[in-house]
Amino acid sequence: MSLEEELKAKRIQSESSRDKIQVDIMKNATQQLIREGIEKNAFGLGDEIPSFHLPNVHGQQVEIGDLLINGPLIITFYRGSWCPYCNLELRAYQNNLEVIQSHSAQVVAISPELPDSSLSHTKKLVLDFEVLSDAGNVVARKFGLVFKMPDELVKVYKQLNNDLTKHNGNNNWELPIPATYIVESDRKIAFSYVNANYLERVDPQRVVTSLSQLLTK
Repeated sequence: MSLEEELKAKRIQSESSRDKIQVDIMKNATQQLIREGIEKNAFGLGDEIPSFHLPNVHGQQVEIGDLLINGPLIITFYRGSWCPYCNLELRAYQNNLEVIQSHSAQVVAISPELPDSSLSHTKKLVLDFEVLSDAGNVVARKFGLVFKMPDELVKVYKQLNNDLTKHNGNNNWELPIPATYIVESDRKIAFSYVNANYLERVDPQRVVTSLSQLLTK
């Protein structure tokens, strides 16, 4: 199945197993984000990303500039290991990692989770690329991706045992909207996908196609 098909199947499965009130609250929160136009304030094509460093799953600081020395970088922001749609997306990048690396590119995944949570996540999914911890959404905020969850949505997450205070190590109840970028060595964004609807993600194969086109210019 394609990533789109997997995401659709997961959505149908999740909605069928939850209370309709919970489903409606989650849908309404997403629609509100879309209406607010959060994507318009996010980094996009042609923007230059800032310099930053974040800890990986082993607590080692990773400088984004060091990764860009070797070629283009695919940066994907995801919500956390508790999000099944994020897990499907990261697994899809792992499945496409060999062809991505054949283009002298790397993948970096960033979430607000603490390194300990990210470590167990990485082991579970058997990921061979860097997974970085953006505690407090400091970097995601610079990219214009962060939103505060409404109280009724927080209540639903607690009912579903998705306690972000434990995953993220704070009481902010903030998340990044999913976003994927291809960044060139000059820090300029050559491909941008930002979507306030967390149920939708760009297929890594489309990212690979854009990467191929970039390298043949």
